[in-house]
Amino acid sequence: MTMSSSAHLLIFFIFLISTASTILATDHIVGANRGWNPGINYTLWANNHTFYVGDLISFRYQKNQYNVFEVNQSGYDNCTTEGAFGNWSSGKDFIPLNDAKRYYFICGNGQCYNGMKVSVVVHPLPIEPTPHISLPLSSHSAAPMPVVLHRGWGFRLLSLLLFFCFDLVWI
Repeated sequence: MTMSSSAHLLIFFIFLISTASTILATDHIVGANRGWNPGINYTLWANNHTFYVGDLISFRYQKNQYNVFEVNQSGYDNCTTEGAFGNWSSGKDFIPLNDAKRYYFICGNGQCYNGMKVSVVVHPLPIEPTPHISLPLSSHSAAPMPVVLHRGWGFRLLSLLLFFCFDLVWI
């Protein structure tokens, strides 16, 4: 393979690995089939879900009737949007949960007082035991190369695919 082909292959595999966490993410639809509406116990809903970094939380509601604001704990407790970190109003909002922390969301048009608020705790991704597999770098090399695999079968398969493709590149 030429150097140009090798560079394109490298870029392709970096793209695959960077999108793998999105592929493995869970989309948590707030309120499930009841959506984002007044009179629903969102605390109970949130307590029945486990959120991890990279997951999405999505809000489904009447576009011109409700909205979503990400606020701090004070905004959540007092139903205020002052100092909000973000706001959405599409009626079908997908919000990435990129950090391990507690997130607070409220409806900013006064419906927060009617229960339209939810707080979720986002956990770091679970760490699997890291297997170390020694595979030869190529058929022309006697030195083994440790392959470290993380985050489930998807990453294992991508890592092995990457290894064998680069093995072909350097032959």
